[in-house]
Amino acid sequence: MHITHLSLTNFRNYGRLELTLPQGPILLYGNNAQGKTNLLEAIYYLATTRSPHADNDAQLLNWDAAQAEEPVIVGRINATVATTKQAISLEMRLIQEQKATRSRTRNFSFRRQALLDRRKVRLMDLLGAMRVVLFLPEDVQLLTGSPANRRRYMDITLCQIDPVYCRTLSNYNKVLEQRNATLRQLAEGQPVRDVLPIYTEKLVDLGSSIFLRRAKFIANISQQTQRIHYESLTAGKESIKLLYMPRLNTSRSKLAPGDLQNQTELTDWLESHQGQSELVSERFSKLLEESLATDIARGATTIGPHRDDWSFQLNGRSLGSFGSRGQQRTAILALKMGEINWMESATGERPILLLDEVVAELDENRRAALLNTVTSTTQAILTATDPGMFSESFLQQATRMEVENGRIKVM
Repeated sequence: MHITHLSLTNFRNYGRLELTLPQGPILLYGNNAQGKTNLLEAIYYLATTRSPHADNDAQLLNWDAAQAEEPVIVGRINATVATTKQAISLEMRLIQEQKATRSRTRNFSFRRQALLDRRKVRLMDLLGAMRVVLFLPEDVQLLTGSPANRRRYMDITLCQIDPVYCRTLSNYNKVLEQRNATLRQLAEGQPVRDVLPIYTEKLVDLGSSIFLRRAKFIANISQQTQRIHYESLTAGKESIKLLYMPRLNTSRSKLAPGDLQNQTELTDWLESHQGQSELVSERFSKLLEESLATDIARGATTIGPHRDDWSFQLNGRSLGSFGSRGQQRTAILALKMGEINWMESATGERPILLLDEVVAELDENRRAALLNTVTSTTQAILTATDPGMFSESFLQQATRMEVENGRIKVM
């Protein structure tokens, strides 16, 4: 899988860009704030419908265009993607419309529009058409940051290869909002108790599938990550594993006989019950019933995959809490390399690799391991301020492009 042509219109600092991209490694270099990261962001956004940097999608519009006195501003990201079977066209439109008001205050609306082979589709239908793995220096926050970041990583990665999971997750989030609204109404004394079991039943059905799919995903990607970390990055000196931490237990201090008492037991239980969603549903339903009083008091559902987490374990201890900075970077490198292999095994095609200023963060051995992965990938796009940090042999294989003020020149 690789991009053959990329077109940007009114995206970040690109007013207009038409760029033909070859296979193999592509090195984008230039000073900071010239547009290197913006180009990777555009590709990632087209693949996942999410930005790794913007809090608000309206921020992605070119600043000058967005400030123009025009009733409608359209930003576009368009890519032609070649796969082993066909060539496809993906497009995302960012549309800002100025609404007429009686006052002089400018009022805007913003919406997104997705197109697949020039046909309008749901945003969800873009997912999986182009698969990418993004590697950023701040990815170490997957270890040290909030559980929400780690759930986001699971969901984005899985949605690129599993449309059923993505639809299930979307439906789960909608039902969760409805159940939480009902819980708040109950707390206020409104007579809606008869409605709650309906949402609870739907939540259990959807949530059980999510628990099982995430457990399988973490188990599979953990195998890839552990092997790369042990064999290629630490010379057999350290072994890590990924531990799925599903929110499928309560915070009670005393557990009844037969209850799963720790995350490892719970994860093993989920992995051993793949294909047996009825047992997971039974457990999930029971826990929701036990936590009902707490949920009503809080006006929120406290049990379920929306509260999941996962962690890196090094010798049974959390790498995020106890690992050194070097160990954490190595673990993330192994994860990203493992992600590439996992996607290839799941789809039969290697994803496009996007690396933003990460090579400078690595020592010589780990840099060599990463660049070996880069050169064996159908297409990899790297950014750097200085091409001199790369070996001459790598530079001879790479297509070099200089980025300056939103313009790209092939060298």
